Amino acid sequence: MDMGMGGHGVGMGGAAAPAAAAAHGGMRMHYMHMTFYWGKNSEILFHGWPGSSGGMYALALLVVFALAVLVECLSSSRWLESRLSSRDRPAAAGAARAAVHALRVGMAYVLMLALMSFNVGVLLVAVAGHAVGFLLFRAGLFGGQAQVEDGAKDYLAPAACC
Repeated sequence: MDMGMGGHGVGMGGAAAPAAAAAHGGMRMHYMHMTFYWGKNSEILFHGWPGSSGGMYALALLVVFALAVLVECLSSSRWLESRLSSRDRPAAAGAARAAVHALRVGMAYVLMLALMSFNVGVLLVAVAGHAVGFLLFRAGLFGGQAQVEDGAKDYLAPAACC
């Protein structure tokens, strides 16, 4: 039962039809969720990862959390400006800012792709990672000035996707 999915036959109930699996040389067909679901049996970013192992699922959630915190860290203009002074070499500082921006946007897109697994656990840890990253780097809890989101000069806008 192909159902127009380009050889990735998905039958009713989310499992590949046995006839379709046999027709494709016994290959196991994977169901891609198109709605949010709970559970550790998922694929996040890579084929077969984390699989059905609870430990690997926990590791995947930890990676998503750390990625969200890192995106917030790179979004902090205070951190960026303290390390990339434009007084000495403006061209080098501009190139470094562009590289950090590209890294931040790339990581934000990877985070978005992880969220496209539609796993509720991934969504929750991504939101928690952004919240923790905001608290650490942009909320002013540790002696720095809070970065406001009203278009202030020192505010570096978050990535468009996340």
